[in-house]
Amino acid sequence: MAVSRRKKTVTAKKAVSAGRQGRARDSDVEAKKPGLSRRPLWEGHLRLSLVSCPVALYPATTHTNDISFHLLNPKTNNRIRMIPTDPDTGPVERNDLVKGYELENNRYVVLTPEDLDAVKLETTHTLDIERFVDAGDIDRLYWNDPFFLLPSEDSGIEAYTVIRDAMADAGRIALGRVVMHTRERLMALEARDNGLVAYSLRMADEVIDAKKAFRDIPNKKPDRRMIEIAEKIIAQQEGPFAPAEFTDRYEKALRDLIRSKERGEKLVTAAPPEDTNVIDLMKVLQRSLKGSGKPAAASPARKRSAR
Repeated sequence: MAVSRRKKTVTAKKAVSAGRQGRARDSDVEAKKPGLSRRPLWEGHLRLSLVSCPVALYPATTHTNDISFHLLNPKTNNRIRMIPTDPDTGPVERNDLVKGYELENNRYVVLTPEDLDAVKLETTHTLDIERFVDAGDIDRLYWNDPFFLLPSEDSGIEAYTVIRDAMADAGRIALGRVVMHTRERLMALEARDNGLVAYSLRMADEVIDAKKAFRDIPNKKPDRRMIEIAEKIIAQQEGPFAPAEFTDRYEKALRDLIRSKERGEKLVTAAPPEDTNVIDLMKVLQRSLKGSGKPAAASPARKRSAR
């Protein structure tokens, strides 16, 4: 079932063209729905033992609708150009720059593209499944970015679907490695809907030990009565995960600000809220329980208890 032909097809291209999207204008009332990027981040082969198929990796998230700013000269409103500059000789063409690893202050090892090509691994072109694990065995601290793994040729669809369905039936997460952006990354694959979703996982040396991070927090149990009230507040605020209900209010405020300045309107600045001096945490918890369960009522208590 191994795929050896390199005949290009429109399988991934159709998916990409269907997901094409232009950058949303700041004046748009509603953000556009995100789609697949035009180009994959990585192309190669997915391999399970002797079974392989050509695939392409696309980001599953997008920043297309984010508000971005440019740096301007306030005297001319011209956009500033960032020019690479040598402190001794002045501006340098970006294409002439080389990569260097600093051994010590102002002492570098220069690496050429040929040097970097010499250390390419098999994972540069192949995502080889090495192990299957339960999703619950992977600490959430290690999960990173999500991607869609799509077949890039029609000739590989059969092998792709066999791997997908076998993983779905087994109910396991596949682990493999792939080289992206000059780094080998650990990837977790799971079957979802009609395809495969991949997540980049952080390596062990990228994750800080939680015990060390929390070691200065006193190991003292709070009043059990306050915990019980807090548990009731949690029960009041339980609900389903509905991401559409959690919009970026700060970005919306930025868009409103931009529209107001474009129309020449005078801006009104709201005064910051006064800090509440919470003395009795029990009373705050009781008021929170009697109220509507909004988290704002308990926020001063959290600030005070952290001191």
